[in-house]
Amino acid sequence: MTVTFWPWVLTLLSLLAVMLVDLWIVDRGRSREFSMRQAGAWVTFYVLLAVGFGIGMLLVAGSEYSAQFFAGYLTEYSLSVDNLFVFYVIMARFAVPRTNKHMVLLIGIMIALILRGGFIAIGAAALARFEWLFYLFAGFLIWTASGLLRGGGSDEFKENALLRWTRRVMPTTSEYHQQRLTVRTDGRRLLTPMFIVMVAIGSTDLLFALDSIPAIFGLTKEPYLVFTANALALMGLRQLFFLLGGLLERLVYLNKGLAFILAFIGVKLVIEAMHSTGLHQVPAIPIWLSLVVIAATMLVTMMASLVKAHRGGRPHEESRSTLTEGETMTLPYQEHT
Repeated sequence: MTVTFWPWVLTLLSLLAVMLVDLWIVDRGRSREFSMRQAGAWVTFYVLLAVGFGIGMLLVAGSEYSAQFFAGYLTEYSLSVDNLFVFYVIMARFAVPRTNKHMVLLIGIMIALILRGGFIAIGAAALARFEWLFYLFAGFLIWTASGLLRGGGSDEFKENALLRWTRRVMPTTSEYHQQRLTVRTDGRRLLTPMFIVMVAIGSTDLLFALDSIPAIFGLTKEPYLVFTANALALMGLRQLFFLLGGLLERLVYLNKGLAFILAFIGVKLVIEAMHSTGLHQVPAIPIWLSLVVIAATMLVTMMASLVKAHRGGRPHEESRSTLTEGETMTLPYQEHT
């Protein structure tokens, strides 16, 4: 598949235009409550946009590349829902005010897009030269899957070294100041908790990029499809966050579903690496089968989680940090003097 310069430019400009319209319509009224109806309409729009792009790929490039896009999109979308779990926990952990959540999600998604774009460029160039990297990617995906099954749940948030260093070194206020990242107090420039939240979101996005890029390269080797699947999966996450709301807590089997998908893609990568070195004894996994397996896994995971929640079983409920209207939380940092 050959994508020349101008289709890349047109795609990037189109995605940027959609995001700007999203920002103009949604954020101009962010002082009001974001209704479920609005969130549902935007999520539907972004899903239909991805479906339309996949159909366009079918008409322009053929069924093989269209199936690769849909398989990649579904995988990235499921991993993006996992992103939302962590965003949810981070915002509860740092007691982010309701009026600031739109901005936190916006910055988080923009950081994710930039990081994944960089990883895609590096990964595509590396895989084109070093086929043994397929084995490395496969091992990483299988290791990640085993970690999810062992209990490395997406409802956990552990401060990384960058966040700990920022909180320890940077002078920070103990209160939010609307959406400002810094404020001047007594002649000193101080960071606000909003800045700390951005560091938490950005550094967490980096870890998610390390997971998602090897996963989608296991489904398609085309950088154009890798990028568009990632971009379309990430766009609309803000609205999805508000649409899902408390449902995020009820997706108790999401980790198991993601673990199966990542392990499946890891095995697929191993088989493709074997074929690239002349070992054709093991049957290849066609892209249509990958698409069916991923879609079926997502469906079963969602249905099983909802059935579990309906029957009253909500494991890990006590371990999740949630805030309801009117509650307060002590911020995990104090103003440096």
